[in-house]
Amino acid sequence: MSHHSELIEQDIEAYLEQHQSKELLRFVAVGSVDDGKSTLIGRLLHDTHGVYEDQLSAVKRASKQADVEIDFSLFTDGLKAEREQGITIDVAYRYFSTEKRKFIIADTPGHVQYTRNMATGASTANVAIILIDARLGVLQQSRRHAYIASLLGIPHLFVCINKMDLVDYDQQRFETIRGEFTEFARRLGFKDVTFIPISALRGHNVVHPAESMRWYSDAGGKTLLAHLETVPIAEDRNLRDMRFPVQYVLRPNLDYRGFAGQIASGRIQCGDEVLVLPSLRTSRVKSIDTFDGSIEEAFAPMSVTLRLEDEVDVSRGDMLVHASERPQVAQDFDAMLVWMSETPLDLGRSYFIKHTAQYVRAEVQEVLSHTDLETLEPTPAGGLELNEIGRVRIRAHRPLFIDSYARNRATGAFIVIDSVTNDTVAAGMIADSVQRGSTSMGDDHTQVSAGERRRRLGHAPALIELAGDPSEMKSLAFAVERVLFDRNYVAISMGPEQAHTPEAAWATIERLLALGAVVVWLTRAHLIGIFSDDPDVVRLGAAYLGFAVFNFNAYAILILGGGILQGMRLPLYAMGVALFRHVFGPLVVLYLLDPVMGFGLPGIYWGIVIIAWIGSAVTLFYLRRELPDLPAAESLTR
Repeated sequence: MSHHSELIEQDIEAYLEQHQSKELLRFVAVGSVDDGKSTLIGRLLHDTHGVYEDQLSAVKRASKQADVEIDFSLFTDGLKAEREQGITIDVAYRYFSTEKRKFIIADTPGHVQYTRNMATGASTANVAIILIDARLGVLQQSRRHAYIASLLGIPHLFVCINKMDLVDYDQQRFETIRGEFTEFARRLGFKDVTFIPISALRGHNVVHPAESMRWYSDAGGKTLLAHLETVPIAEDRNLRDMRFPVQYVLRPNLDYRGFAGQIASGRIQCGDEVLVLPSLRTSRVKSIDTFDGSIEEAFAPMSVTLRLEDEVDVSRGDMLVHASERPQVAQDFDAMLVWMSETPLDLGRSYFIKHTAQYVRAEVQEVLSHTDLETLEPTPAGGLELNEIGRVRIRAHRPLFIDSYARNRATGAFIVIDSVTNDTVAAGMIADSVQRGSTSMGDDHTQVSAGERRRRLGHAPALIELAGDPSEMKSLAFAVERVLFDRNYVAISMGPEQAHTPEAAWATIERLLALGAVVVWLTRAHLIGIFSDDPDVVRLGAAYLGFAVFNFNAYAILILGGGILQGMRLPLYAMGVALFRHVFGPLVVLYLLDPVMGFGLPGIYWGIVIIAWIGSAVTLFYLRRELPDLPAAESLTR
């Protein structure tokens, strides 16, 4: 490059270290067609000495064909179609640096049909620069680009009123445009909006101040480059919520087990307690390793390897977080989608979602609204097509660890991938109002979604329940099945013997328990007689079995109920019952019945009976309280 620094000649390593330590700022230039985006970026590159000598010579030669000294737009319009049409089609990335910062520029298309390209270039930007032609004022396309930049979470907006030389650097024209755009920008979510009058072609107020616009500089106005060098971006990073998606498990030898990934947000130190999602296991950070060695603290967006003090099960797709700063764990959530595929959104079809290090199947269940890019108002919609933006409801096949995009751009963003072609079809931003839906873990094995099954069968699923005399209902069920089948419905008749409901299973268990208790009570002496002929042994054994009959049902309820409580994700209830049964109950009841009241061995027996039945009663209480909240099959008639 033509950029020259004395430090390069004196100490190249010191120069490289200085360059490495500079803060990086990413910005995107957007605006309506022919507002001068590429010219502005070319001027920035040229005036900051960010252009290679051979590239500069080639642009000068190409510019002579158009009878101009230098066409700055040629520095970024690299595609042949772009140069022929004089527009930007693809996203062009360019790099330059100053004494204060390093910069990555994304020059994005202005045409509405290239909205997806603009969203791609703006997705990682810290600053958005919107150019407005001073002659034309604020256009609908300018509002559209500002809305998309706001939607993508870009915190800072620079509005450059370009081509001021064509309106004779009129201050009143600048103030009129600023007032109009300020009124519109209040509806958007930018942290700050800065207005700069410029002439990209002449370089006025781009890198150097313009004498022709003293009214701006005298009022304290800075050039575009000065704003880029000083805009505060460190505070834009989310350093509160520590999110570490595990990308890879490193195991080079038996003594080393590390978890590699990029810190998505927050900071972490050695000794910090971390929570592993989804297992909810906890441990502490033993070391933070990098290519250059171990460090004591790391923060976003550093790529590191974490080692933990305990041997906990962690694999790719898991996430390490601070226990006090947990993300939301959800399968159902609302999101804003920018549809980027020529194939329209297919509701109910199974897509892949790439979120942090997770790769899961999901369905877009509903399009809640579609954003009209002309009015920026939400309107009802049944689908999304290329370059359209809408709010949708998504259901993933397994829980994701998410934050709203407004809070955390790293864990609030995802892409949607076509499961057949592997093309990226949409970019998504998780909305603030996350739907805390079903806690079901979903079926990770099926590759057929409910929507695809519905379209194949030609109708929605339904359940018809018939109540009445079983003999009459059976013939009626077959008649209904015949009618539905004749009308091209896929219908299956299920008799009572096939209705394996939880209530029916519980009733069967109760009957079996009662029957087992009666059988043991009636045959207790004969059962003991199988093992001994001694009358004393038979008498004592029969007495013990008689006592055990009272506990048989209680033990069954305790064992089955404990499993059900844990299956219902109520482990604390199950643990409380177990502690009462094995610890607190025996200490109190047996102490009272034997040493205090002197009941001896019978007291111990009956104490066990009391303990078991109290524990089973508590278990039944929790089951009866929680079972009504379980989802039940709905009776649907069509």
